[in-house]
Amino acid sequence: MKTAYKTLEKAIGYRFRHKDLLDTALTHRSFRHENGETNVDNERLEFLGDAVLGSVAAAWLFNQFPEEQEGRLSMLKSAITSAKALACIGEKLEMGTYLQLGRGEMLSGGNERCSNLANAVEAVLGAAYIDGGIKAVRKIFANLFLDELDRVLRQKFINPKGMLQQYAQKYERCSPAYWILKEDGPPHAKNFTVEVRINGKLFGTGNGPNKKSAEICAAQDALTRLPPKFLQ
Repeated sequence: MKTAYKTLEKAIGYRFRHKDLLDTALTHRSFRHENGETNVDNERLEFLGDAVLGSVAAAWLFNQFPEEQEGRLSMLKSAITSAKALACIGEKLEMGTYLQLGRGEMLSGGNERCSNLANAVEAVLGAAYIDGGIKAVRKIFANLFLDELDRVLRQKFINPKGMLQQYAQKYERCSPAYWILKEDGPPHAKNFTVEVRINGKLFGTGNGPNKKSAEICAAQDALTRLPPKFLQ
């Protein structure tokens, strides 16, 4: 299996110095449970990768979009680091062919399960951080995540609240409900944090200098999380 990692390393744009880290990143807990010869799996690396990805994505967006406000930056970061985005990247990398799974997990389709693919991508990022530091993670981020960002930026939601209203009425049989979670800042520089729920389920959050702009950001955040078929 380890010789096959060359293809994966080429795809992510980073070559590991310590292949055992990549091996661990691709070891699902079900494999560990069924094979007594190993006592490690990718869950700790997944935890680390999630944190490092968030930091790298935030820094990249901050530097790349100096005119954007916090709400818009948060929306973009959330979209490109979401479980959906990670699973999509995992599919493109054919990550399932590299995963070491237990027999039961494999038979139940674990090598195609979105959660396993997303977790594996995060674990690989965590492994890269240990192997090559933050520079390694930045390299992988630039190679894998910028296409996802481009896709998000191409989604031109002219009327986010209206589009979310249409979705909610068509598929959920109700209207979105917006709630102010927080209001802070001095009087001349207020910041509102708003969440939008549909049928009681959280769909998105947003920030803005007033309630209306925060609601728009929350609606746009919700739209980026919906499968494209719902927006046609």
